[in-house]
Amino acid sequence: MPPFPAATTASTTSHLALLVLLSSSSLFFLYKSLRLRRKPSPAPALARTATPTLLYASATGTSKTLAEHLSARLTADAGFPVRASDAATFDPDDLPSVPLLLLVIPTHDGGAPPPSAAFLSRWLEESAADFRAGALLLSGLRFAVFGVGSRAYGETFNAAAKSFSRWLRALGAVEVVPFGEGDMDGGDLEAVFEEWSRRVLRVVKGEEVGYGANEKSNGLDELELEGEDWDDDDEEEMVDGEVDMEDIAGKAPARRKNGNLEGVVANGVQNGVKDMVTPIIRTSLEKQGYKIIGSHSGVKICRWTKSQLRGRGGCYKHSFYGIESHRCMEATPSLACANKCVFCWRHHTNPVGKSWKWKMDDPLDIVNAAIDQHTKMVKQMKGVPGVKPEKLEEGLSPRHCALSLVGEPIMYPEINALVDELHRRHISTFLVTNAQFPEKIKALKPITQLYVSVDAATKESLKAVDRPLFSDFWERFLDSLKSLHEKDQRTVYRLTLVKGWNAEEIDAYAKLLDLGQPDFIEIKGVTYCGSSATSKLTMENVPWHSDVKEFSEVLASKSGGVYEVACEHAHSCCVLLAKVDKFKINGKWHTWIDYDRFHELVTSGKPFKSRDYMAMTPSWAVYGAEEGGFDPDQSRFKKERRHGTAAHKSLS
Repeated sequence: MPPFPAATTASTTSHLALLVLLSSSSLFFLYKSLRLRRKPSPAPALARTATPTLLYASATGTSKTLAEHLSARLTADAGFPVRASDAATFDPDDLPSVPLLLLVIPTHDGGAPPPSAAFLSRWLEESAADFRAGALLLSGLRFAVFGVGSRAYGETFNAAAKSFSRWLRALGAVEVVPFGEGDMDGGDLEAVFEEWSRRVLRVVKGEEVGYGANEKSNGLDELELEGEDWDDDDEEEMVDGEVDMEDIAGKAPARRKNGNLEGVVANGVQNGVKDMVTPIIRTSLEKQGYKIIGSHSGVKICRWTKSQLRGRGGCYKHSFYGIESHRCMEATPSLACANKCVFCWRHHTNPVGKSWKWKMDDPLDIVNAAIDQHTKMVKQMKGVPGVKPEKLEEGLSPRHCALSLVGEPIMYPEINALVDELHRRHISTFLVTNAQFPEKIKALKPITQLYVSVDAATKESLKAVDRPLFSDFWERFLDSLKSLHEKDQRTVYRLTLVKGWNAEEIDAYAKLLDLGQPDFIEIKGVTYCGSSATSKLTMENVPWHSDVKEFSEVLASKSGGVYEVACEHAHSCCVLLAKVDKFKINGKWHTWIDYDRFHELVTSGKPFKSRDYMAMTPSWAVYGAEEGGFDPDQSRFKKERRHGTAAHKSLS
């Protein structure tokens, strides 16, 4: 047979190479398809000497706390000196030599893992997508994953942890304990984690071989579930989309019914009624200085309260409205919120939710406990250098309550009864709502001053800044502004300027003024609270007071003379716009409040308007005054830092 011509030989060779490549690829995908569709086989038992690697990624500290708890249990009960380590310190190239990997992973912004787990996440994702890595790369690895998230976020609930589980299985690793799902706002996070940990402990101690053929994980992705031949009994494991933890961890206290534990008292859950504040959330908030009241409320002493107790000045509310900061109590009847704002300085450790689903405390008990806790914190200021005895005595009788501490106070079903109780004690009220509950605004009784947070002026930026739970957040936002317009008492738009996020939307902000037609517009520069895994803000996002002033002046001009810049508080980087026809009388601003008159009007039970309880603004608080909004009767102190040491200088 004559030899092939050279050109033909080269062509045939290339075709053969292509055929081999296609065949290899087809075999690979056929193997993957068969592997994904088969029932999971039991994992081989771990060697008793195999020490687990325990990693966590933490945004708020919850996952770290859980991991450290598991570490202590493994060390004490299984005899393994297991140390919980941050995922950021782990080299993914070491995975093939790890016998057992335990992961506690929360879900961060938009379903992504926290920054500390970003490198490990990227390594796993890229390896799982790379056909060269293959499904045998981590065939010697056994693993278990526990996700920490909030079911209120819908499809992104524990999305990051589920991705870790999926990638590890794609690389040949065997999941020896079914995927654990912790809901921070569900009230049973600790109980679910405890049951998952107990199963992990049994695997580590060799008491069971691991995730078996008659079990399945709710972390499996849709592709894997679609073609699997599950037993009929497996259907009973799923109740309301959750794996029944009794089937996962042996004997649980009770079965689930409608998503809640029935007939048990555990971690604040009894007959389906949950405490809003779980033990982990309570611990985190208490570390930040909050005093938790009952099951869903809180109070905290403000730095401005401490400042005015020492005669060192009050906050912007003192300059704008005549609030005595040393007699002001910061509280909330609902620690839960429907947003996760990027600038929130509460570190996102509070719960989230779209409706009230928790046990409810009595409003009278909340008010009594809030005043009691507040006065105790004021008493602790006794003996602090600079605290004035007469101010301390006054501070023990709060005359104002700022319902803006954290969360969404208007969510509390008995908010009207709580406000009535405060007014009955001659305690005035400022309430801040996050513009997601317009129907609650409509139903709210008269309060001293009602705020709506206007954190952005377009749908896109509001979603980016507030990170709301509701899918119809924009419609709710607009309806909230319209509901504000229906109120006869003092109303406020609160704008928090964040450079690069919303500070450039001045024209869009101007268009929103007609919807709510508020009495006042507070414009404040965002406060930088340091680096945090829960926020992307840096000092570059913080505007100067000059930036806030410029923004305020331009916004006032765009109102067509309806609003003018009335007051400022330079220390807080805050400016106040007020309606000219209401609050500027004979050339003098009247933004302050006659609090005695307000209480007379409330007691009368007759309708009244914001004009009926206003008072004249002192000259030092007016915009452009030399004092910059600082009360001249106070003595201002500044810290001067030199070479790491601090000295206080009186500027009185």
